[in-house]
Amino acid sequence: MRIALDVMGGERGADVVITGAAEAAAVRPGQIEVLLVGHRERIEPSIARFDDVGASVEVVHASEVIGMSEPPASAFRKKKDSSIAVATRLVKEGRADAVVSAGNTGAVVASSLVTLGRLEGISRPAISSLWPNKKSGAVVLDVGANYECTPKNLHQFAVMGEVYARYHLGIDKPRVGLLNIGEERSKGNELVRDAYELLESEDFNFVGNVEGRDVFEGAADVVVCDGFVGNIILKISESMYSFLAHMVKSEIEKGMMAKAGALLMKRAFGSVRSQLDYAEYGGAPLLGVNGISIISHGKSSSRAIKNAILAAERSYETEINRHIEERLKGARVDVKNHP
Repeated sequence: MRIALDVMGGERGADVVITGAAEAAAVRPGQIEVLLVGHRERIEPSIARFDDVGASVEVVHASEVIGMSEPPASAFRKKKDSSIAVATRLVKEGRADAVVSAGNTGAVVASSLVTLGRLEGISRPAISSLWPNKKSGAVVLDVGANYECTPKNLHQFAVMGEVYARYHLGIDKPRVGLLNIGEERSKGNELVRDAYELLESEDFNFVGNVEGRDVFEGAADVVVCDGFVGNIILKISESMYSFLAHMVKSEIEKGMMAKAGALLMKRAFGSVRSQLDYAEYGGAPLLGVNGISIISHGKSSSRAIKNAILAAERSYETEINRHIEERLKGARVDVKNHP
């Protein structure tokens, strides 16, 4: 499998991104070819590490970089030779099977949407995030691609999320929930009330409205919301681990008994950290575009980049896009002319 990796994206620098690629190649020796996209002079001094894992690697030069603070749409239009744009074009041209970037999220969405296009039947793509919970984990979407949505959009998000949970997570009959301020179908704004009717009529395991507290309880395997709400709860959730770690550390430092207890609980702390750390999940797939596009956190470590590449491989192997298109064709609810 060939991965087009945006080396210039991310806030920790090219070396961290390249290290993550080498780590992924080490996990899948001989199975992953990495196309490192970015400034050649920044990349070439760092690629010797691939020799240790025998991975195939190619440098694809891109002369421009889209910064994290740049307006996504205008930056994508102006910087045709940015690492994000070049990496996405490699997928469009068939030279790569997936694109992975920890760069400007809006620019990755714009590049994927314009360059790759939409899957048949999809009006808007959605960023899908995997969240831990008390059960098997949940797919939450959209978490940032669309800040204003229609009921049709939420219906399509639900279909894509259900397919992703089925084929990527291996859940036989995923439970689909609509994020709302209460369980009653009469609760919420007009958007979620109308979306409820569409989801209730669809041929999948719709469990109704779920509240914010239900996400971590495991009340649903797929949680559907608009990108404005989804991005807020995503950012809050991402800060959870660092906040808890700070609180625990403060308590441990208060006395010797607490320090002794911490030593005994070290393994448990490590397990909790791995479950809450976004690096464990790597990247969020942009579902609904005609290709595999994985968006990683801007502060991604090498481990996060490694896991993002492995997530791209998983999406490729399970043919997620083909299953989404087939599922939409067989949908019970026809939303083509729905607002």
